[in-house]
Amino acid sequence: MMRIGFYSGSFDPVTLGHTDVIRRATGLLDKLVIGIGINPGKAPMFGDAERVAMLEEEVRSIAEATGTEISVVTFSGLAIDAARTNAASIIIRGLRDGTDFDYEMQMAGMNGEMAPEIQTVYVAASPSVRHIAANLVRAVAAMGGDPSPFVSKAVLKRLKAKAPKSR
Repeated sequence: MMRIGFYSGSFDPVTLGHTDVIRRATGLLDKLVIGIGINPGKAPMFGDAERVAMLEEEVRSIAEATGTEISVVTFSGLAIDAARTNAASIIIRGLRDGTDFDYEMQMAGMNGEMAPEIQTVYVAASPSVRHIAANLVRAVAAMGGDPSPFVSKAVLKRLKAKAPKSR
């Protein structure tokens, strides 16, 4: 049986924390589907197509290095429904700290009630990237700071094109 995982998020932008979790999750799976959640009530920094392109670029080398099939999709609605639609039997969730753990345990409980056939697997972020959060990266970039320690060079280039010039 093929082990298919589903890893969801806004990925606005893709950070080194995200790619760390993706790289680590590939060791557990045959295929990883990355789901970009689309919320019409929110205005992301990057559009849907931009986030798909960013993620595809970021994961290409991970897929090649690990031999894991990785695809990127968009979805609206519940992540558990998107996981089911993509034939995933595992939901991958990254953990940075205890706050993440408390929230993710609640989500796993809710998802387990709605889809008991899908298991949640937590992947602890590496210590070097545990502090990275996409909302903080956006804030740094929007205020003219240097987000380079938190994103790849390719994502940095996209951030610089969107954000105001550094002071």
